[in-house]
Parts: sequence; structure tokens; C-alpha cells
Amino acid sequence: MLMPRTALLVLLCASLLPALDPRFAPGFDSIRETDLRADLTFLASDALEGRWSLRRGSEAAIQFIAAEFAKAGLHPLAGDSFLQTVPLIEYRTDARETRIALERGGRRQVFQYFKDFYGSGPSEIDLRAPVVFAGYGITAPEYGYDDYSGIDARGKIVLVFDHEPQETDPHSVFNGVGNTRYANTVVKVLNAQKHGAVGVLVAAEPNRKHLSTEDRIRTVPGGGDRLLRLPPQALAEREAHLPMLSVSDALAAELLAPLGRRPSEIQSAIDASLRPASAPLADTRVEMRIVLQDRRRGDSANVIGMLPGSDPRLKQEMVFFTAHFDHDGDWDGHIHPGADDNGSGTVGVIELARAFARNSVRPARTLVFAVFAAEERGLLGSYYYVEHPLRPLSATRAVINFDMIGRNETPSRQTDGLIRIAPDTSNELNLIGTINFPAYRAAVERANEQVGLRLNYKWDQDAALNIFQRSDQFPFVLHDIPAVWWFTGFHPDYHQVSDTVEKINFPKMVKILKLAYLTGFAFAGPEQH
Repeated sequence: MLMPRTALLVLLCASLLPALDPRFAPGFDSIRETDLRADLTFLASDALEGRWSLRRGSEAAIQFIAAEFAKAGLHPLAGDSFLQTVPLIEYRTDARETRIALERGGRRQVFQYFKDFYGSGPSEIDLRAPVVFAGYGITAPEYGYDDYSGIDARGKIVLVFDHEPQETDPHSVFNGVGNTRYANTVVKVLNAQKHGAVGVLVAAEPNRKHLSTEDRIRTVPGGGDRLLRLPPQALAEREAHLPMLSVSDALAAELLAPLGRRPSEIQSAIDASLRPASAPLADTRVEMRIVLQDRRRGDSANVIGMLPGSDPRLKQEMVFFTAHFDHDGDWDGHIHPGADDNGSGTVGVIELARAFARNSVRPARTLVFAVFAAEERGLLGSYYYVEHPLRPLSATRAVINFDMIGRNETPSRQTDGLIRIAPDTSNELNLIGTINFPAYRAAVERANEQVGLRLNYKWDQDAALNIFQRSDQFPFVLHDIPAVWWFTGFHPDYHQVSDTVEKINFPKMVKILKLAYLTGFAFAGPEQH
């Protein structure tokens, strides 16, 4: 019987791989499909009810991960517990009472929630202030660009465009046709805070070549219902604390009318010159009113363990392996098991903890294994960690973040027409963010000589889906830490009840984790002799 061409190619490539350093072999060889399958079968089972944050299944996942860390021989990173409490607020917005009102020329127009604007926050807000247009809301000194130059935002509500300038221009200083951190709305809110603003309104770019954030969410089957029916969550204390609402194209045009140009013309002028077009909006005041139907506090937890480094000096420095354990629960009466998203990353971190612990040779630097809470609610666990680090963030040398590492990337409604997907991705791994950290990419590529995966960097050229900012490596990137998302890609089961264990490519997962294991040694430096 003839061997399939793809299998033959993989076999031939494997035979050409260089020999593994025997010092690393015990841990490398201990990464097993049987472990991954057993752990993931539990995490994605009905018993865990989809691991919805602040619910029973999520709490069971936390205890399971902590127990596996203890069995592997990890130590708490701080104190005597593997758990870092993450205080959260869950809330529902009162759509009838929440509003934006525009006051101009003696007239008052009231706009409707989920028709003219969307978004909310965990606190009730009743705010009335003048409005200033602040371009894309970006201050980027390394690119010589500042939307706040020449305007005074103190005490004002700022209106900003989403994303960033020139994102369809391959020669743009803003990462060509990809995204930089400045495209992120949290970064825009933090910048508005620094400039003294009291509220933020975000408008999708009028000349966009992609869906708005809300429309993108709705491309995932059931995404609109998920947005409406899953109660939002937020950190009880947040660095980015200004109220923020997203406005429709029509409302944005109404707000910008005093500038005398169409929104598309304003964006075109900014993109053509990379000079701000920011200006106060004459005779314009806005009321931002957020009213909540209910609000409750609850605690989730990040699960964090470590293996101390072997070098007395370098052990103060750390290399992180991260993932998130939460998923979407059973909001529609059906359990969303989240086997790939992100049971795969969670069991990957657990298996790596075991592998490093089984290896008698330890890296010089400390290895940290962190599985974060409430990623699906807005990267809440990872944002909480970087705002409340258990050890100084400056000691973090690199982050390997796993989020969906268990499948083959295949076309789906979310990616149709936006990204090229190879016909066969059964041996492919996407790395997202190495464009910012070329030394990180080089280290992974050297380690991959032992493993033989096909590495793909296509998502670094994405501006439509905001992929770069959608997983737990991103809060670390905001602190200039080399952090990259390891990702096997989207598929039609993304956020569906069909994201189940039997569809996982476990042999591919083993290869990804073996690559991460070797990369961890590369990042963590020379071992103690």
C-alpha cells in the first residue's frame, strides 16, 4: 500500500532533523499525546459546563490546573498558593436608560443603545462634556505621530477613529498593512486618560476595508446573540477606567459635522499626510449615560506556578508559558466545550510544566506557567497580572502564549476573503507578534530545526481582524516584553458547540509543545553546570 504523499513528506523531513541534545531529551520525550488527550477530555467535558468565567465549571478548571501544577512539582510564584485572585464585576446594561445625547445649536438629539452606539462598562455613568475630535487617538513618538498635538482634551469627551493610520499602505510606519499596539482601544483609552479626557467615543474608520468590530463579532455564527446574552465582565479595578462607547457611522458623521468635511475626507487627509486633523467640535456637548440593570462582584483566579532557575543570579529572571482556561459556558442552553479554545492551550501549559520538571537539567532562568482567567471577557486575567505582577515585570524575558493550538486552520466565515489559508495546515503553526521581536523569531526557528513544523507569520500582516491584540500575550507587549501568540488558526467550530475533543490534532499539538520546550531552554539561557 502506498504511503500518502503528505505523510511521506513529513517522515522524510523528520529523518533529516538534527540530533537532539541528550541533556534535554528526558523532558522532550515525556511530552505525550495520552496526557494531552486525558486532560483535555476532562476540561472539555460536560461536567465543566463550558468553563464560563465566575461559574462552577470555571472554578473546577482552576482547581484542576492547580492540582496538576502541584503534582508536577511546581512551586507558587509568590506566597503559598498557586492562585492569584482576580476580582471581577459582572453586569448587565439597561438598554432603555443608557443613552448618548448630542447637544448643539439649542437642540438635543437622543441616540439609542444597540442602534446608534454599543458598549458599556461596570459602573453607572452620567457625564456631560464638550467634545474634541482626536483623530485616531494615538500618541506614538517613535513614529513621529501625535493626534493630541495642538488640542486640549482636559475635561472633554474625545471622539477617535478605531484602528490606526495608513493600514492599507504596505509602506506605512505603522507596521505596513499589519497592526501595532496603537490600534487597540484600551491603548486609546489609556492615552485619552493621560491627556485629561473624561470619556471616549470610538468610531469605526469611515474608509475601512474591513468589518467594524461589532460586525466582525457577528460573522461568527451566534456571535450577535452571544454579545447580547452573555453578561459582560470587567476588572473591579482597571488602569483604563474612562467610560468608552462605540458609535455608529451615522452618529460619528453627526458629531463631526462642525468640521465641515465628511468623515471619509478627514480620514483620507490624515492617512495621506500622517499629520493630525484633531480639533474641538464647536458648539458640541455630549451626554454619556450608562445605567445598569444589575451588577455583582465575584472572584476568579489566575493559576500560576514556577520552576526555579538553576543559576543563582539569573534565576531572578523569568520565561512565561501562558494560556487561558475560560470559555463560553452554556448561555444558549448548549454547552460550548472549548476544546481548542482554549482547552488546548491550558493542557499544553500543564504538559510543559511536567516536561520541564521531569528533566534533570534545569534552565538558568526561572520558568513560570500561568493559566489566566476571563480571557474571553476581555483578557481580564492577563491584564490583572501585568497590573499586579507577583514579581517585577522587568524580570520577564519572554512569553510563549498558547491560545488554540489543537486544530488545523481551515476557512471560516470569520476569515473568508481576509487571509490566505494553505490547503494543508496539518503541520503548520502561526506565530503572531514576532515582527516586533526578531530575536524571538530567530530563537524559535533555530529550535524548530529539531521539530520540523511549518511556521507561518501571516497574521502579523493582518489589520482587519485585530488578531495581534486578541489574546493574553498582548498585555505583556504593552510593557515591551517579547511576547508572542502561538496559534494554529481559526476553523468553523470557533466558539461553537462543535469545538470538541475528537477534532483535536494531538500529534500536531505534541510537536508544538516540543518546539515550545526547546524554545523555553533557548530563552531561559545556559543551564548551571
